[in-house]
Amino acid sequence: MSSPFFMKKKEKPKFAIKGKNTAVLKRKADGDSGGKSKLRAKKPNSKHNEEISSDSETESPVVPRKRQSNEEVDYEETPQEKKLRLAKLYLDQLKEEEEDKAEEDSFETDLIAGRLQEDVLEQKGKLQRLIAKDLMPPDASEIRVLRGHKLPITCLVISSDDKFIFSAAKDCSIIKWDVVAGKKLHTIPGGRKGTEDRHVGHTGHILCMAISSDGKYLATGDVNKLIMIWEAETCKHLYKFTGHKGPVSGLSFRKGTHDLYSASHDRSIKVWNVDENVYVETLFGHQDAITGLDSLSRECCVTAGGRDRSVRVWKIAEESQLVFHGHEGSIDCIQLINEEHMITGADDGSVSLWSVNKKKPLCTVKQAHGRHGDAGLEQPYWVASVAALQNSDTVASGSHNSQVQVWKCGQNYRGLQPLFSVPVSGFINSLKFSSSGQFLVAGVGQEHRLGRWWRLKEAKNGIYVIPLKRKPPNPEEAKMTE
Repeated sequence: MSSPFFMKKKEKPKFAIKGKNTAVLKRKADGDSGGKSKLRAKKPNSKHNEEISSDSETESPVVPRKRQSNEEVDYEETPQEKKLRLAKLYLDQLKEEEEDKAEEDSFETDLIAGRLQEDVLEQKGKLQRLIAKDLMPPDASEIRVLRGHKLPITCLVISSDDKFIFSAAKDCSIIKWDVVAGKKLHTIPGGRKGTEDRHVGHTGHILCMAISSDGKYLATGDVNKLIMIWEAETCKHLYKFTGHKGPVSGLSFRKGTHDLYSASHDRSIKVWNVDENVYVETLFGHQDAITGLDSLSRECCVTAGGRDRSVRVWKIAEESQLVFHGHEGSIDCIQLINEEHMITGADDGSVSLWSVNKKKPLCTVKQAHGRHGDAGLEQPYWVASVAALQNSDTVASGSHNSQVQVWKCGQNYRGLQPLFSVPVSGFINSLKFSSSGQFLVAGVGQEHRLGRWWRLKEAKNGIYVIPLKRKPPNPEEAKMTE
């Protein structure tokens, strides 16, 4: 029989007797016929990937083994053979560990490289994750409605960890909601007009709100020209900012900082530092009331100019602005998709995609929500709100045609295709995607957030949490990927 390490001759086996650690062979002769020998010995193991326990260092008692039909002699492993075998096993294990580590390092390197590439693309404003093709409309039964405000919801925000929703309404109240439980966690009641001196909170309609990216501060703005700063975790009032000469219509924290940008019907943009509780500067340029504002990581913000029909990009550090034109009506809402692309909606019923490098829209969909009215007098449903899932190809718009419309952006944002609509009755005064893209939230009211000229009596004030379902993977595509 052959051993992994050396050969023994069958004819004249020799054995050395060296104490109790030496193998003992008991041989029984069967005459000159050359019968097979019975041996009490341990068969050497030739498998090098076995698990070795620490007990194998000590010689175990000899265990009888059954006679093998293809063997004449079987030997117990000697200490030298064991050392060689264990050494080889150890080397094999080291080799396997090194190979596994190399694979893990390669995977981590690829992962880090991918993340760095995404970060670079995000900073350049060119990151566009293609997720729209995987989305499908939710069932009506899957949409949750949160009710708590007495009057139409005007604005809302979602915390960056997707755990909380903050909403505000014409009743001047602010409510903090638990997304999973769908319950109110805290309510800041609104005050009556004339109680400003003694009431902690708003006494006029709240038109806009923003939350810092770290979830520390919540900012709210109202028709009484005031900005309130709150501790988002406890809803404790911290500061009051004054200075605007008209209703505050837009608020946004610069991502990764506590710098706050505010916009107003007084046509100005103001910059504040919330950490220091100080005003920084004011920028002018719009020719009409500003109706919306947004910002991301760069030291700039974008605004919608209402009836001056302009979109503006404000470079704060340079105190300069870029002016864009394209809509035929009042531009009522705006949101950045990434650092270089944005979406706007107007009262002429159009939705447009823009690049900060082009003075005209990359794409415009007219009558995005259809038309209404008597024959010959039809008017488009005006777009009251827009939302964008950041750094993706998915956006949404809201009107008062009982539908939230979800859109797919074309390559490089040069097209806009309808994906599906979600039934929601009322004025869609505010829309926000969760950071994870798992759900879309709509703030709905019987009236438009800025006026009372039209009331939808059949609608109910509420917050609609709309899940964004993913299509199940295609087995054929998965097979091709493998």
